[in-house]
Amino acid sequence: MSHETNGRGRQIASQLNGHSDGDLSSYAFPDHRLRRNLDDPSKTPLVLVACGSFSPITNLHLRMFEMVADHVRFHTEYEIVGGYLSPVSDAYEKAGLASAKHRVEMCDLAVDQTSNWLMVDPWEAIQKEYTRTALVLDHFDHEVNVVRGGAETSSGERKSVHVALLAGADLIGTMSTPGVWSESDLDHILGRYGAFIVERTGTDIDEALSHLQPWKENIHVIPQLIQNDVSSTKIRQTLKKAMSVRYLIPAPVIKYIQQHGLYIDDSAVPGIYSKENRSGTPTSDRVSDLEGLRS
Repeated sequence: MSHETNGRGRQIASQLNGHSDGDLSSYAFPDHRLRRNLDDPSKTPLVLVACGSFSPITNLHLRMFEMVADHVRFHTEYEIVGGYLSPVSDAYEKAGLASAKHRVEMCDLAVDQTSNWLMVDPWEAIQKEYTRTALVLDHFDHEVNVVRGGAETSSGERKSVHVALLAGADLIGTMSTPGVWSESDLDHILGRYGAFIVERTGTDIDEALSHLQPWKENIHVIPQLIQNDVSSTKIRQTLKKAMSVRYLIPAPVIKYIQQHGLYIDDSAVPGIYSKENRSGTPTSDRVSDLEGLRS
């Protein structure tokens, strides 16, 4: 395990222990892998943000970032300077949802040992109440552009970093369903930030996009050239059957799950997962579980 991993793990733990109730006194935005300088001054710097349950994180969650990175490099005028996972807080009550502390630590283990550009931001996870996706993206925009001043070119010019949502195709399906997302949040997310959507089997992308015409130019759809239908739900079901999930989720995450006895039996959630938050059902702006991303 690298010194970076040890340091990040301790920092994540200190921010989450006893602070999943909205106390941000020990919070620090992770920027250890955020690139401050552009390689190509003609490009627009881009930060990808994936919001989800990550209970647990899977190899597909990580693979989605790589698929989008390839698409960005070959088909857009963006240059990626950072990627973030933002686990939802305990206020997003759902069967099989491990505590925020466990989910953030599993995500941190996964990215620190498998990636050189992905990071985990615990800000959403430690909120006392459910945080709308639009506000999560605003948080990243503030931290990257206002606090840190965006990115810099070789000539010294500063450029604003474009923040965009990364998600599975299920997201577009829910966004195109009347009454699930508020119109104002759709306009804020898709109009201001945009989204990179990875196709999933069983989702009719064209049908979904037909209902999102006002924002179609800001929605980038990335096909899966190698189909992968792994989801956190399927991982939990497999673990409950005492079957192997090796090569489906990162090895350090498997070790963590074993050490902490996670996902043994959903009916035993109170005994397995610490600090359940009973603050109420999340608002409908992000009601979908987004199987494959928020699952």
